Amino acid sequence: MHRVTTEEPALADVAFLEQQLDQFNARTTGIHDARRIGVLVRDSSGQILAGVTGYTWGGTCFLGQVWVDESARRNGLGRQLMAEAEAEMRRRGCRQIVLTSHSFQAPGFYQKLGFEIVAEISDYPLGHSDFLLRKPLDAGPARSSRRDGMGARIPPLPEGERGRG
Repeated sequence: MHRVTTEEPALADVAFLEQQLDQFNARTTGIHDARRIGVLVRDSSGQILAGVTGYTWGGTCFLGQVWVDESARRNGLGRQLMAEAEAEMRRRGCRQIVLTSHSFQAPGFYQKLGFEIVAEISDYPLGHSDFLLRKPLDAGPARSSRRDGMGARIPPLPEGERGRG
C-alpha cells in the first residue's frame, strides 16, 4: 500500500472518489437516478456571471454551488436562477432541496425562498456558522424519511428545536 498526502488532489482523483461513492450509494439503496444539475448565466463574452450546480438523487436535489457575481447581485438574478433550477428539480421528481450556506453568505436569501435552517455548525469557520437548509417541494403532508445508520426512521424535531446546531 502506498500513501500520498496532497494539498491539491487532482480533479480526476476527486472525480474517481465521487464515482466510487455514487456507485456504492446506488448499490446500497437501489436508487440509480443520480444526475448533475446546473444553471449558468454568461455575459456576452462567455464569462460566467452566475450559476447553480449540484445533483439530484433519490427525490432530493443537493446544491453544492450557488454564486452570483457581485456586479450582478441585487437585481433578481439569484432568484431567477433558483427558480429555473427548482423547475428542473420538479421535472426530475425531487421532493426537496438541500444546501449549505455560511452565516456570512446568503442564509437569509434562501430563507426568503422558502428554505428552513435545519442544522447549524458553529465556528465553521471560526467566528461564523455553517447552516444546513432544506426546502420541501411537495405539497403533501409533512413526513420524515430520515434514517439512522441502521435504517431506522428518525422522527422530526419538535418545532421549537429546529434550526439549532
